[in-house]
Amino acid sequence: MSRVRIKGIRFRELHGIVLLDKPLGLSSNQALQAVRKGIFRAEKGGHTGALDPLASGLLPLCFGEATKLAGMLLGSRKAYLAECRLGVTTTTADLEGEIVLERPVPDLSDDAIEQALAKLRGRITQVPPAYSAIKQDGERLYVKARRGEAVDIPAREVEVYRLDLVSRSENSLTLYVECGSGTYVRSLAVDLGEDLGCGAHLVALRRLWVEPFREPAMVTLEQLHAAAAQGDEALLPLLLPVSAGLAGLPALHLDAERTLAVSQGQQIPLDPSMTGQLSLYAEDGRLLALGEAMAGKLHIVRGFNLPSPGANSIQR
Repeated sequence: MSRVRIKGIRFRELHGIVLLDKPLGLSSNQALQAVRKGIFRAEKGGHTGALDPLASGLLPLCFGEATKLAGMLLGSRKAYLAECRLGVTTTTADLEGEIVLERPVPDLSDDAIEQALAKLRGRITQVPPAYSAIKQDGERLYVKARRGEAVDIPAREVEVYRLDLVSRSENSLTLYVECGSGTYVRSLAVDLGEDLGCGAHLVALRRLWVEPFREPAMVTLEQLHAAAAQGDEALLPLLLPVSAGLAGLPALHLDAERTLAVSQGQQIPLDPSMTGQLSLYAEDGRLLALGEAMAGKLHIVRGFNLPSPGANSIQR
């Protein structure tokens, strides 16, 4: 197993996924580095879709060969629990911003709220917040916004699969949101508030799941630190195998001949009835590749260079 020393940290080769319950107050990158450097000491790592510091919940962290799945997970379906405060609009569309406008909250019936929510379901067009990580002219929008620059943000299409009212109080609504990649829940809160005639901003956001982790057994930073204090072996149950990121895909287990062919990037024949993406496993049981079946042939989408099972206990 290769090891590299950087600024006093002895990094190691590590492969797997951690389902972190990101706490409030940390950026996604801060949470990633706390786990990568301070706990697992992984040479390579990445996260699968940023959560704002004021948001908590599921942040899948990918290490080693699992980082090859980060883009796929970034584009996957996600679910949130969001609390919106009615009657107040802020510069950032959440608690961090300055108040722009305050308006009285009308007497809203459940039917009126449902009608407004219905307009935000399905394939919709939304304008991302000015304070967002979207790049424009090579620079993050929030950097421009903090300098006071006016930014022209084009609207874009996003997918909202579910948007349901969970509970309500005099001036707040708690919503359940299922959405696709690129959807800003803050923008949903803003658009909902405008449709209700009083404005709104997001005051709390928790990510519940990210496909394929629909019922995630999330771990906290405190749990990870406690396990690390007991040694590397205690961390094993908290590190999912790379293959967990492909859960839900049909699995194809290859014999020795096909394992060699796929390892060399070759196409192999398949039953023409097989279509779509597949997870491919070598003869020894290790995840070998992500493939796609088309017209009776298997095309390799992404190969994985994982150690043989049992090669090292911390490599998953």
